[in-house]
Amino acid sequence: MSIKHLNQRHLADRWDVSEATLERWRTEGIGPVFLKLQGRVLYRVEDVEAFEVDSLRKSTSERVMAGGAA
Repeated sequence: MSIKHLNQRHLADRWDVSEATLERWRTEGIGPVFLKLQGRVLYRVEDVEAFEVDSLRKSTSERVMAGGAA
């Protein structure tokens, strides 16, 4: 089994945010879980995708549930 990882730069590019934003989010406990290995921060693709699904919204107050239903 091959687990894919994104580094901070790749995730920042994917979401069109700065690396500093990701660093702040980690400090504040915002965003997907991450790995810290020998000083390197890595994000598992499966965790990033799960965070994206959990962040889906129909409106500011209404989440999209799994499967697309509200």
